[in-house]
Amino acid sequence: MMATKELESLPPALFKETFSHTPTSSDEFSDDIDELDDSRLPPVDGGYQAWLFLAACFMVEGIVWGFAQSFGVFENYYRTHEPFSGSTEIASIGTCAMGLAYLPTPIVIAIMFAFPRARRWFSTAGFVLMCLALGLSSFSTNVTHLIMSQGVAYGIGGCLAYTPSILFLSDWFVEKKGLAFGIVWSGSGLTGILFPLILQTLLNRYGWQTTLRACSIGLFFLAAPFMTFHKPRVPLRHSHLRQLSLRFLWDKVYLVYQLGNTMQALGFWIPSIFLTSYARTLGASDFLASLTVTLFNLMTVFGCIFTGYMADRHHVTKCILLSSAGAVLSVFLLWGLATRLATLYIFCIVYGFFAGGYSSSWSALSHEVQKSERSAHVSMVFAFLETGRGVGNV
Repeated sequence: MMATKELESLPPALFKETFSHTPTSSDEFSDDIDELDDSRLPPVDGGYQAWLFLAACFMVEGIVWGFAQSFGVFENYYRTHEPFSGSTEIASIGTCAMGLAYLPTPIVIAIMFAFPRARRWFSTAGFVLMCLALGLSSFSTNVTHLIMSQGVAYGIGGCLAYTPSILFLSDWFVEKKGLAFGIVWSGSGLTGILFPLILQTLLNRYGWQTTLRACSIGLFFLAAPFMTFHKPRVPLRHSHLRQLSLRFLWDKVYLVYQLGNTMQALGFWIPSIFLTSYARTLGASDFLASLTVTLFNLMTVFGCIFTGYMADRHHVTKCILLSSAGAVLSVFLLWGLATRLATLYIFCIVYGFFAGGYSSSWSALSHEVQKSERSAHVSMVFAFLETGRGVGNV
C-alpha cells in the first residue's frame, strides 16, 4: 500500500517516464549521469550544439577516410618513383591503413567504456597519431617503413579518431539517428573527390616527401577547430566495461546481418578499383578516366544521406534490399554491358548511389539486433559491423 500511494503521488509526467521509457544507447547507463538534471543537458535531435557536433563528425569522417581512400594516388606514384619502384608490397600500405581503421573498433569502444573520462580526447589523440605517422613516413627509405607509418600507424590513429563518433552520435541523435549517420558517412564521399585531386597536384609538383609533410600539417590544422565540438552529450565518470555484453555475437539476427554486411564489403570496393583502367580500355583520356571515380564518390554522398533518411522511416530490411538490389542490377545491366563511356558514367552514378549508402543502414540494423538480444549495446553492435566491413576490405 505504501508503494502504491508513493506511485500515485508521482506527477503524471514522471509516472509516464518511469513506466513508458524505452531505453536507448544514450541512457542505458543513465544511473551514472552523476545526478545531472536532464534539462541542463543539450537537446537531442536538434539545437546548435547537436549540429556543431554533427559537423565535427562529418569532418572527422572526411579526413580519416577521405585520405585513406585516396591512397591509390600515392600507390601509382610510388610504383614509378625511387626508392619504392619495383616493390610488390606497395598495395599493403593502403590495405593496412583501411583495415586497421576498421578492425580494432570494438576494442576502442571497450576502452572508452572503461575510461569514460578520457573518451573525449580519443579523437584528438587519434589525429595526433595520424599526423605524426604521415610526417614520419616522409623519412621512409623503403616500403616497409611506409607500411608501418602510412599504413599501420595511420590506420590505428584513424580508428582512435573516428570511433568516438559512433559512441557519441547515439547520445546526440535518437529520432534522426539514421539521417545523422548518413550525413556523417557522406563526408568521405565528398573528400574522396577533393583529396585525390589535391594529392596528385602536390605529388607532381613537390614530390612524395614534401606532400606527406604538407598533409601531416594540413590535416592537423583542418581537424583542430572541430575537436572542441567532437564531445559526448552526457558526461560519465565511472567505468561501465563490466556492463558490456557480447552475447549478441551468437544471436541469429546479428549473424545474418553481419554475414550480409561482410559480403557487401567484399564486393563494394572492386568496381572503384577497376573503374579508371576499364575506362581507358574504352578510349578515355586520363581526365575522363578519373571522372568515373569522381562520379562514384559524389553519388555516395547522396546515397548515404538518402539511405540514412529512409532508415529512420522504414524497416532496415527494406533499406538493405533497396541498396543491394540497386547495386547488383547496376553491375549486371550497366557495367556488364558498358561498351561506351557514357554507359560507364551512368553505372558510376547508379552504383555509387545505391552501394555507397549501404552503411547508413547500420544504425537501424544495430537496433534490430538489440531488439533480439536486449543485453546488446548498439554502439558495440555498430563497432562489430565496422569490423565486418574491415574484414571485407582486407
